[in-house]
Amino acid sequence: MASTMLKRAARFQGFAKGLQRIQCQSSAAAPTTKLFIDGKFVESKTTDWIDLHNPATNEVVTRVPKSTKDEMEAAVTSAKEAFKSWSKTSILSRQQIMFRYQDIIRKNMKALAENITLEQGKTLVDAEGDVLRGLQVVEHCCSVTSLQLGETLQGIAKDLDTHSYRLPLGVTAGITPFNFPAMIPLWMFPVAIVLGNTSVIKPSERDPGACMMLLDMLNQAGCPPGVVNVIHGAHDAVNFICDHPDIKAISFVGSDQAGKYIYERGSRNGKRVQSNMGAKNHGVVMPDANKENTLNQLVGAAFGAAGQRCMALSTAVFVGEARNWIPDLVERAKQLKVNAGHVPGTDLGPVISPQSKKRINELVQSGIDEGAKCVLDGRDLVVPGYEKGNFVGPTILTEVKPNMKCYKEEIFGPVLVALSVDTLDDAIELINKNPYGNGTAVFTTNGATARKFTNEIDVGQVGINVPIPVPLPMFSFTGTRGSFLGDAHFYGKQGINFYTQTKTVTQLWRDSDVTHTKAAVSMPVMQ
Repeated sequence: MASTMLKRAARFQGFAKGLQRIQCQSSAAAPTTKLFIDGKFVESKTTDWIDLHNPATNEVVTRVPKSTKDEMEAAVTSAKEAFKSWSKTSILSRQQIMFRYQDIIRKNMKALAENITLEQGKTLVDAEGDVLRGLQVVEHCCSVTSLQLGETLQGIAKDLDTHSYRLPLGVTAGITPFNFPAMIPLWMFPVAIVLGNTSVIKPSERDPGACMMLLDMLNQAGCPPGVVNVIHGAHDAVNFICDHPDIKAISFVGSDQAGKYIYERGSRNGKRVQSNMGAKNHGVVMPDANKENTLNQLVGAAFGAAGQRCMALSTAVFVGEARNWIPDLVERAKQLKVNAGHVPGTDLGPVISPQSKKRINELVQSGIDEGAKCVLDGRDLVVPGYEKGNFVGPTILTEVKPNMKCYKEEIFGPVLVALSVDTLDDAIELINKNPYGNGTAVFTTNGATARKFTNEIDVGQVGINVPIPVPLPMFSFTGTRGSFLGDAHFYGKQGINFYTQTKTVTQLWRDSDVTHTKAAVSMPVMQ
């Protein structure tokens, strides 16, 4: 099956050649994924490999190296050396590379989507959305001539002027998750490098192919060698990034456990760290909401991408009589088609791994054991032709209580937990007591309700009739509380702040010191 999908993907422009560059055929059955160091794809010399499986079949697609210490050092050395010239490259030159880069990505979106579906499992339509949301960040980076502007105040005191400007930090690093193999790397290295930094990226070992293709495209756009380098691995690679003295900043998206660890270890070593972590996103359904639209939005936001989104709307809170809509919600969820991501018409693909499927199923069972009702159970789903795949069908638990494990933990699968409350105040109190603050939404046709919810909810990203309120890149991704550690968020203005340092210059030029424009013929007087 894996070879069939690779052939199918090769129909798209440049994909076959791209695979040859980022992978090397080994003596084993599957090719090996390369490193990207100093502008070249290189075969790792490691003896320690990670098998990457197609989630729909569990066939090995490629083998991913755990980079050696020397290889990781070479990546940082390359980035450090490249910074010397790249940081002095004009903003206009960096902007031109971004213009070319976004054009190349746009022309190869389908090829990237094919690779994402192969390695990560999401549907082709969803995979293209993954690429598009990352591409929008690259397009916003083309505005660097405005984004990197400093500030000036003339005449702050007599004959005194002050101005500030933004400078790059140096070598930066990114550690990315499996669920958005294109979008999240594109949150990181394009923003970093357009501002004059260089970058070392460690993509998820579960699906690095899209990131490697994006680096191939960056080469095509004319980015100089060493500006971005890619290493692979797991714990040792993360520790290397956290500890290396030449890495000045770390961007991370992933689980709570890893995010807290990276934030603490990286910060202890004097690095800037931005860490996006777990979530438990609530959708509040008011009785006055547009029923048809709301139910469709809930189903899409809960089960799209098989629930493997940090912004998935995994928790529905039905207020008052809205709880009567639950049977209609179940009927809509039953209509979703579960299959391999490349099959036309598929709504949900597989989850990333057998271990993930096992954990999802166990959390559903824990809810049942604690008194929740499973009104739609997708745990025993078998997809014909893909019997070995990691499939979980849409699952809905009702009568869930805040003390249940299925509510307290992020399930990260196609599972919607439903709670019922009497009033909007009860819903706001419930959400504000939850430790996470990534995203939330309210469905209503009442402006006053929306305003109250927006003002009183303690969550960083709020949607009004918008189930997944991820901001477009002219704003910043602003999850809060237990969902984020750091001072500056991803992309937008905060992303610019994260990847730059400010230098402020105060200068005194006395008016009395103005050079005379007329020759002085009188006797000089010394005072």
